[in-house]
Amino acid sequence: MTNLEIVELLHEAIKGLVWMSEYDYPFEVLNWEFGKKVSLDNQVVLQITKHALDTPIKVIEFDDFFQGVITPKGWHDAEESEMVNRYQELVRIMKQYLSDLKVYKVGEVEIDVYIIGRTNTGDYAGLVTVSIET
Repeated sequence: MTNLEIVELLHEAIKGLVWMSEYDYPFEVLNWEFGKKVSLDNQVVLQITKHALDTPIKVIEFDDFFQGVITPKGWHDAEESEMVNRYQELVRIMKQYLSDLKVYKVGEVEIDVYIIGRTNTGDYAGLVTVSIET
């Protein structure tokens, strides 16, 4: 699948989804094509996202990040159950078309969250949102 097709799938999957923290923030799709082989690490992510190199950054496992929103609860109403299903589909799509998935949380309190994986061309695609954590 091409990078463009992956980006289009992600756009469809995130329509109407928000990341819930102290405030709800929408997702945006990322597509990082470098034209050469680049391995992501904390410094590269800070440079690409135009954060100061001394900005706090934490890497979280992809499955751990999404665990709370993809797990059905007995008390969910129909709308909440539908959100769980949508998040499960988003996770499925990302796992199917992206490898080496990682979540980079950049900053403190108002945290930029980059959910990034490698495409089959060696480029990167994923999502960005914001999480408020006080």
